[in-house]
Order: sequence, then C-alpha cells, then structure tokens
Amino acid sequence: MNKECCARKKVRSPEEYKSLLNRLSRIEGQVRGIRGMVEKDAYCTDILVQVAAVNAALNAFNRELLANHIRTCVSEDIRAGKDETVDELVSTLKKLMK
Repeated sequence: MNKECCARKKVRSPEEYKSLLNRLSRIEGQVRGIRGMVEKDAYCTDILVQVAAVNAALNAFNRELLANHIRTCVSEDIRAGKDETVDELVSTLKKLMK
C-alpha cells in the first residue's frame, strides 16, 4: 500500500511529475500571455479566445491528474478496504463538475 496517499502526500513517478509540471508551465505561459494582451489593450474577443484555451489546458491537467489519482491512490485504497476513498472521489468529482 502506498502510505504517501494515506498521509495526504503522493510520490509521483518521474514521468508523471515531468508531465504535470510541463502542463503547468505551458498554462503559466498562456496566462502571462493573456496579461500581456490586456496590458497592450488587445481586442476583447482575442483575449476571450485565449482564456478559453487556458480553461481547456486546465481541464486537460485535471483529467490527467484525476486519472493518475484513480489508478494509484484510489485503487490502492479500495484494495485495502478503505471504502471512504470512494466517497472522497465522489466529493472531488462534484467540485470539478460545478
């Protein structure tokens, strides 16, 4: 059993770690780009399109993180008989789907 999950921490594989950080770096760059557009008085529609792209990138980040969470922490806890993890997952999904 992965004790890091139970202690509310997660040890990620180097591949998962790199993938998540790369996604976040791209998102940070997109947000900085939007700030620059506002500072340069860009047309509203152009800014809105870029904001939509950031939202899509954040959703992709969430999907990847959630899939990894289900494959590791959730499945390990279920195998260990920790059914409360399913309740936590359901609660998390409700928050993500607002």
